[in-house]
Amino acid sequence: MLPMKTGLPARALRLVPYLTPEEVQQLCAACRGRHRDRDALLILLLFQTGLRISEALGLTVGQLSRQPGALEVMGKGGKLRLVACPYSLVHRLKACAFDRGLGPADRLFPVGRKRAWQIIRGAAERAGLGKRVYPHLLRHSDAIERLRQTGNPRALQLHLGHASPLMTMRYLSTITAEEALRINQAVRFED
Repeated sequence: MLPMKTGLPARALRLVPYLTPEEVQQLCAACRGRHRDRDALLILLLFQTGLRISEALGLTVGQLSRQPGALEVMGKGGKLRLVACPYSLVHRLKACAFDRGLGPADRLFPVGRKRAWQIIRGAAERAGLGKRVYPHLLRHSDAIERLRQTGNPRALQLHLGHASPLMTMRYLSTITAEEALRINQAVRFED
């Protein structure tokens, strides 16, 4: 059988790897050492907001208080965007900043990209996930979880800051028929 021509780039057709919410919890629980709370918070931030690692590492205390339930981040290409962030996570981030005596201009995670990779890979090894885990995998995991819960690719595109809908559409391959049915059953019509 010949492969079907879709007109989409090959990378848009690849299955996107991801972690389940349970695997993310295992990752957080596997954080060790003096900075285990901060490290677990970084993992949760990446998973629950879908931020790129550079966006998360650049996050300052002042960005937490601008809009409730959202973070204002400087994304790729210097584009400013609002990203949904659970209130409970914002509260934990603020508490962490207060405990460490950080000011509005201070970064919440004063580590570099290399150290962030080490934190996440180390936690993955200790958690025994059996998957290649890296910071961007948490972004994929957030995207898939949001799509599964909402079924709204356009909202996801804006949340992730994708310029092209094609980048977002690749997550659709992870939705099962049962999840699609559940999403569609949630649609309400007037009688």
